[in-house]
Amino acid sequence: MANQTLGLEQSLYEYLLSVSLREAAVLKELRQETAKHPMGNMQIAPEQGQFMALLVKLIGAKKTLEIGVFTGYSSLAVALALPADGKIVACDVSEEYTAIARRYWQKAGVADKINLQIAPAIETLENLLANGEAATFDFAFIDADKSNYDPYYELALQLIRPGGLIAIDNVLWSGQVADPLVQDNRTNKIRALNTKLHQDKRISLSLVPIADGLTLAVKN
Repeated sequence: MANQTLGLEQSLYEYLLSVSLREAAVLKELRQETAKHPMGNMQIAPEQGQFMALLVKLIGAKKTLEIGVFTGYSSLAVALALPADGKIVACDVSEEYTAIARRYWQKAGVADKINLQIAPAIETLENLLANGEAATFDFAFIDADKSNYDPYYELALQLIRPGGLIAIDNVLWSGQVADPLVQDNRTNKIRALNTKLHQDKRISLSLVPIADGLTLAVKN
């Protein structure tokens, strides 16, 4: 996992941020607090959060899905980019981590946009489908346990409308996906999904080398 874009020499990375990052004060505060957390490396990079916010605005998203919240940086970035009537269904299993997220959602004035579901994400997604919400979401961000990336993708694909966008995090996995000597379960799950998406005719595809690798899949 990486909380800055892979492969950039530090001075170039700092230059990139200096001429492009427009990070709201509340986002910066959350990022700095999370950096001190023992699991702080799970936080997305600020340039990725800004990129996702731009994508949400570009597609005119109003109804979005987040699978994996952690301390809430990505959901906060998206919520700030949504219109006043925009909504996020956010899935996580940790009351501890999401308590930090809730505090910053409140501070930013976007808590009313975010419906946090503390439950296994597969259960939440299946409930949404059972409630008739197939093809009603504009955007989904997948950034949770890698062993379930494939079912998360398949369920998100059902929930996203045609022309909607699914973003999948950590698809370069700190470069380990390209190392044949690395054969642990999580790395192999990411490799398998990357290969599957490359061949999936249900989507239009781009893998963007921002942060730890972000796959963009537009539902055809």
